[in-house]
Amino acid sequence: MKHVFQDLPMEMAEMNPFARFGLDWALLVTEKDGKTNGMTIAWGGMGVMWDKNVAYVFVRGSRYTKELLDSTETFSVNFFGGKEKNALKYFGKVSGRDEDKFANVGFGVDYHKGIAFADESNFVVVCKTLSCTKIEPDGILDPTILSQFYPKGDFHYMYVGEIVEFLAR
Repeated sequence: MKHVFQDLPMEMAEMNPFARFGLDWALLVTEKDGKTNGMTIAWGGMGVMWDKNVAYVFVRGSRYTKELLDSTETFSVNFFGGKEKNALKYFGKVSGRDEDKFANVGFGVDYHKGIAFADESNFVVVCKTLSCTKIEPDGILDPTILSQFYPKGDFHYMYVGEIVEFLAR
């Protein structure tokens, strides 16, 4: 059964990004040519950039999600109620290259303005991609970050998306 989502005016959204990204995690969803993929993220945020309301997320260069993000113009950031932690662990460990993660965890895919999102989420940030920037080692000023997060040199890319809509159920 599909859930009913409503547009939520941005000025009405109440969200603690430190808790929602860092503790609860989120599911980054993108789709290309009917192939929907989700990847668990714990790094991201929201703010204002280039006079636009934006969300930003980070994806390693080795991830299948990066391939899809680079070939499409949209993505969604999906937040849940807390009961989906095991599903989110699965989305973070398994590659969408090899299997349909949505089907395997029993999540449905829904669409808003043609942009895919997880039907089981309770708050969705629908985005149009504005930029992709690789995190470079010479841009990292704290050397402990390099040793702790990039010992193999698999650097993240930062995707910035203009927030098209907030959806809530």
